[in-house]
Parts: sequence; C-alpha cells; structure tokens
Amino acid sequence: MEARNLTEGGIMRNIISFSLPYLLSYFLQILYGMVDLFIIGQYCGVASITAVSIGSQVMHMLSVIIIGLAMGTTVVVGQAIGAKNNKRAVAVVGNTISLFMMFALFLTVVLLAGAEGIVSLVKTPAEAVAGTKTYLYICFIGIPFIVAYNIIASIFRGLGDSKSPMYFIAIACVANILLDILFIGIMDLDATGAALATTLAQTLCVIISLIMIRKRRAIIVHRSDLKPRHEEMSAILKIGIPVALQDGFIQVSFMVITVIANLRGLNDAAAVGVVEKVIGALFIVPSAMLSAVSAIGAQNYGAGKMDRVKSTLWNAMGITVTYGIILAIFIQFTADQVVGIFTDDPNVIHSGGQYLRSYILDTGLAGIHFCFSGFFCACGYSIISFIHNFASILLARVPLSYLFSINYPDTLFPMGIAIPIGSTISIIICVGFYLWMKRKGKF
Repeated sequence: MEARNLTEGGIMRNIISFSLPYLLSYFLQILYGMVDLFIIGQYCGVASITAVSIGSQVMHMLSVIIIGLAMGTTVVVGQAIGAKNNKRAVAVVGNTISLFMMFALFLTVVLLAGAEGIVSLVKTPAEAVAGTKTYLYICFIGIPFIVAYNIIASIFRGLGDSKSPMYFIAIACVANILLDILFIGIMDLDATGAALATTLAQTLCVIISLIMIRKRRAIIVHRSDLKPRHEEMSAILKIGIPVALQDGFIQVSFMVITVIANLRGLNDAAAVGVVEKVIGALFIVPSAMLSAVSAIGAQNYGAGKMDRVKSTLWNAMGITVTYGIILAIFIQFTADQVVGIFTDDPNVIHSGGQYLRSYILDTGLAGIHFCFSGFFCACGYSIISFIHNFASILLARVPLSYLFSINYPDTLFPMGIAIPIGSTISIIICVGFYLWMKRKGKF
C-alpha cells in the first residue's frame, strides 16, 4: 500500500483530490443501501419490503459504529505517515487487524444470540418478523466481512488514498445488484435473497481489496506486527471509541425523532422518513469534508505542520458552508418538488416540504462542526467530537423535536428547526474547545 504524502502541495488541491473519491464512495454506499429495497419492491410484497427495510436500518447503525471505531486507525496511521515513522504505521496496521478480528468475532456471536431480541425491540410488524429475523441472521454471519472492509478502507484513507475504497464499494455495489436480481427476481428468495446478496457482495469486496493490498507493498505486515501492543491499541481506541459512541448516539436520536413523528400520524411519519433519506444524500459534502480534514490533518499533525492542519480546517469549512448556503436557498424554492420525487401523496409532499425547508438549514451549520470534528480527531482529541454531539442531542435535537411536535401539531417546520439549533450548540462548544486548545498551546 503506497502512502500518499498529504503534508506537501496545495491545501485546497489535497482536500479536493481526497474528497472527490470519498464523495463518490458515499454516493455508492447510499445506492448500495437502496438497491435491496428497490429490487425487492419490484418482485415482493409489503411484508418482505418491511423486513428488508427494518433489517437494513439495523445494519446501517452497526456499520456506522464500526466506521467510527475504524476512524482511530485512519488518524493514527495518518499521524505515523506524516511523521515518516513507517515502523509505527506498520505496527498500527498489524494491531488494527488483531483488534478488529477479535471485535468482529465477539460482535458476530453477540448479535446472533440477540437477533430475536433486536427484532422485538424495534417493534417489527408481525407479518415481517420471520423475514426480518432471517435477514438479520444472514447479515450477522457476514459481520466479519463488514468489519474487514471498513478497517481496510480506514487504513487506505490513513495512507492518504481515498480512491481504493471507492473502487471496492463500486465492485460491491455492482455485485449486490446482480445478486439481488438472481436471488430475488429469478430464485424468488425474498428477504433471504436480499441478505445473501448483501453478504456475498461484501465478501467479494473484501477478497478483491486483499488482493490489491498484496500487490501494493509499501507497508508489509509481518506476523510479529499482529502481536497486541498496548500503546498502539490504546491510540486507536482513544480516537475510535468516542467517534463510535458519537455516531451511535446520533443514529439513536434519529430513531427517537422518527418515533416522535410516528406519533403524529401516517402522513407526518412518511414525510419525516422521506426527508431523512433526502438529508442523508445531501450531507454527502459535509461528510466528505470531515473525512478529508481527519486524514489530511492527521498526516500534517504527525509531521508537526500545525499551520497546514489549521489551514485544512478553514478551507474545508469554507467549502461546506458555501455548499450549505447555496443548498438552503435552493431548497426553499424546490422543497415540495424534491419530496415529490419519492411520493405523489399531496399531504406527505406538503408536510415533507415544511420539514425540509427548516431542516436544510442544518447543512451549512453541520458542515462547520463536522470540520471541527475532523480537526479534533486529527489532533487526537476525538472525545471533543463526542461531547459536542452528545450535548446537541441531549439539549436540543430530541427534546426540542418533542416540544415542537406537541406545540405545533399542524406543521412540521418547527420540528425541523430543532436540528440546526442542535448544530448551533455543537458549533459553540467546538469554538470554545478550539480557543482553549490554542490558549493551552496545543497548536
């Protein structure tokens, strides 16, 4: 695996060249997640669609947590590469493999044992229980491959390479589509077929990525590098655990908001569900900037080039804020049309348009604290990212969504406002920590 030097050259050029492949990867992941639902919707009934929908939501939450943990590897490898400490980079990669192998096996056993409880916890409709259980059992068996893909991607990004993960997910996406058609359309396996397609596509992705790793030998891991070392594992977990907890809590908060919307009736529940999908796609730029700042910042932090770390932060923030402002203005005039892409129900379109017009204000605001989160992770302070996200969830997103839902039963616009208010709290906390770090001479 060849390391790309991100400690030299133009900051903006590095950000763009790193983030563009990430943007495409993110898009492919969204497509990957939608393929199962789309194809099963063409061939199967409501029960199968519901089973895949619920199962994929559970798997998405698990994937987000795994990606958060893997962020620790991206940052620590990046810091080692920036410091030109190839020996430590190899040790981190080796310890990542050992750590996540143990984690994958443990997670697989726990999830298989708790599958029925999970199905019950998420209030699965009776007609979809059997299909959801089967979907989760098959996907849980494939957990080692999901973990493997994400740690491989995290290693590549730590080396400054965001293109290879894009190729891997593209291969998985194509394989998933073909396997869905085979298992669901031809073999009529319903939710079972969707789970098999997802698991086998992920397995193929891992096999191909391992082949590529063997061909690119800038970092060669020996058996001795797999021996657990307290220093390396502590460094990975110090960054990864707060990010994983942060992302996990965010997913839980989205589920709580969905429950709040469900209590308002079918139309509002559908409207919130559609808008959440739209927002997930539109947040592609802030998410790419978080990844870019983390990876580029980590290398420059390791090289002791704090001016470049800060410059990366401000340049990325400029990109995402500009994007957020343009998008917010555009959506004010097109919200109903955007929601209408997913439904032709006029009530859902009206409610969804209200919710989207206020929610979209969060794009630019979230972009600011996303970039700060990347900066803090790059500097080894991912706990700050956890603190500000947890505070925004606890103080604004969930309680304000509930209060606005109760006090404004005829419109979803106030509920949407709760999200950007939460991001504003995050920004205030981020700025406070940034100034504290500056005053303490941390950079």
